[in-house]
Amino acid sequence: MEYVIAIILILSFIACIIYILRGSNLMITMLMMATLWTILAIVGKYACGAGFAEENANVIGMSINDILTNVYTTGPVGWGVVLVNVMFGAFFGRVLLDTGIVSTLIRKTVELGGDKPVVTNILLCIVSAACFTTMTGPGAVISIGVIVLPILLTLGIKKNVAVWSYVASVAAGFLLNPVIFAQYVAYFANAEGGTEYTYQDNLPWAAVACGIMMGVILVYSSVLTIRGGKTAAWAAPKSVPESGHVPGIALLCPVVPILLVIIFKVNVILAMIVTSILALLLCGKGKSGGELSRSISKAFADGVVDSAAIMGFFLTVPMFCNAASLCAPYFKVLLAPVVPKNTLVIAAALAVLAPLGMNRGPLTLMGAGVVTVGILNTIGMPTTLMFPFLTGTTIIMNCATDLTQSWNSWAVGYTKCETKDFLKLSIPVGWVMTAMVMIVSWVMRG
Repeated sequence: MEYVIAIILILSFIACIIYILRGSNLMITMLMMATLWTILAIVGKYACGAGFAEENANVIGMSINDILTNVYTTGPVGWGVVLVNVMFGAFFGRVLLDTGIVSTLIRKTVELGGDKPVVTNILLCIVSAACFTTMTGPGAVISIGVIVLPILLTLGIKKNVAVWSYVASVAAGFLLNPVIFAQYVAYFANAEGGTEYTYQDNLPWAAVACGIMMGVILVYSSVLTIRGGKTAAWAAPKSVPESGHVPGIALLCPVVPILLVIIFKVNVILAMIVTSILALLLCGKGKSGGELSRSISKAFADGVVDSAAIMGFFLTVPMFCNAASLCAPYFKVLLAPVVPKNTLVIAAALAVLAPLGMNRGPLTLMGAGVVTVGILNTIGMPTTLMFPFLTGTTIIMNCATDLTQSWNSWAVGYTKCETKDFLKLSIPVGWVMTAMVMIVSWVMRG
């Protein structure tokens, strides 16, 4: 019977991918899959063979109430730290926007680059990536995008190049973002070494991967800008509107949380709270206790609104993750003999299949990749390797390439860029970057 259950699990996995590719609601999809796989785990408890039950007594021996509690209570409650990180990350992002720090940073960058498209594009890519080493959420990406994109377009940079260089730079910053790390690492809680894998453990790989992405982005966008000539594509002024006085030292605030986490080992939430208050005080948003309180409350409320949809998704993902862990023995029966255990082979396969990280497919953690984690768990792949593999495909092929990512589709629509022009640029380059990161991941962790 365990083979029958395993086949049903595989078929439901395929159906889940198809359903997601058709544009289904991710939160509801994860809830449905969690429920189906929980039911199958309960059925297996009574229908599997004696030998299988004895070998997997830790799962088969659970009572029905324990199974339901594990999936629908322990899972979401255990992800409380992820939701808290998301909320405080969004809060910090709103502070940087409301104080004018980001717009001032961009304005000074443009002044430094002058009328040289290549130089200005390089500087804006670096600044955008630096900002998103701490900022998160569609609201923050869009708020900065409405400043950066018109500047690039008025310099004559082609629409698809401007859009891709901006969203790819945002994604590169995500590799070093402690809030994004907290979101993604939670998927691996049931993997070998999952609960012990920290931001500091991930930092060497993340720094190298970020360097690879930024190197490709800066070189390729510069080449395209030089070859493409100038285009009259945008009528907006390239000056950035004034946003009140922002002292020079406040411009360091976007990277302060990262420095506190890396150098002083400060908790990321505390680092963001301290830096947020510092930013408000430096920019004159806390001249009195009442004004400071109102500024903090407004930024927190706006930040939570920005991240509300993703928080709903993150409440159902742990349900599915825990259900997948209950079904791991059944996957192992069917897949253990055929799934390659050689990590180099897996790295090569991920490099070749990188586009499956698009359209919420099986290689993005923001889609069906949640299921892939459960399957890779069955062969005992450690988090030290599995996290770089799947985070790399997620950030490059989903965050920087895919139009199902909200801010990518917004940027294409906002600039009136042709969808095919964006994808003809983003997919091949994303594929190459993913292959490079997979190779580096294997060299560093394989």
